[in-house]
Amino acid sequence: MEVRIMPEPKNDAAIARSVTKILARKKVLSKLTGTAETVIRLMCVDDHALLLEGIKVQVGLHPDIEFVAGFPNAANLLENVAVCRPDVITLDVDMPGPDVFEVAGQLHANFPMVRFALLTSHVRECLLAAAYRSNASGYFFKGDEMNEIIDAIKRVARSQPGSFVMTPRVLAKCAPNGIPRVTGTSRRSSRTSVAPGTLVDRLTAREIEVLRLIGTGQSRIEIAQTLSRSPKTIDGHQERIMKKLGIDSRSSLIRFAIREGITQA
Repeated sequence: MEVRIMPEPKNDAAIARSVTKILARKKVLSKLTGTAETVIRLMCVDDHALLLEGIKVQVGLHPDIEFVAGFPNAANLLENVAVCRPDVITLDVDMPGPDVFEVAGQLHANFPMVRFALLTSHVRECLLAAAYRSNASGYFFKGDEMNEIIDAIKRVARSQPGSFVMTPRVLAKCAPNGIPRVTGTSRRSSRTSVAPGTLVDRLTAREIEVLRLIGTGQSRIEIAQTLSRSPKTIDGHQERIMKKLGIDSRSSLIRFAIREGITQA
């Protein structure tokens, strides 16, 4: 789906009108509080066109949220965010293009006020932990009801900074140590007070992504190219992963990644 880009201003008056349009955010009257609330601007990044269309249609039923753009991958995410100015972004985990956790890190560094959540078909502790560590504001399961996903998007936009929102089936199936089940809980306090409870919980988001790529059978050079890192850096990640997991061979890492669902067989 294409991004809607405003025409390039031709003079100072046009520039002023463009700036005014950007600053004048839409407002809607809240049914709960009776006060005016800013309409949530939503961007979705997913390679499933039918899902994007379904979200767009569902969002159209809610006056307090606006679907501003949808994209099949995260290749130009930072540029698209700068143009579309979303408040919340949903990101699929398994998409063609750059690693979603790598992009998430860049997104948080460049647009710290923009909140993002993972919207995926996989509910696994390792991915949930990686999403949390990547500064995501939520983790949504595609199998949940669409109205539950829309409600979760609203909670991400309205919740306190540091909150982590999960849809019902994610809450029911998976509650990793170190990740709060209740929105509004501070990341900082939970991270310092809760120790990892599984082997996978010991891995960083980057190490999980390297492990996922190892599980696909990619070589160190291929992984380095995928993640835009040097082969030496990938070797360092692999060495730390093996040490943390107590695994002594690359073939065993591949089997572990597949068995734990980090990589799809």
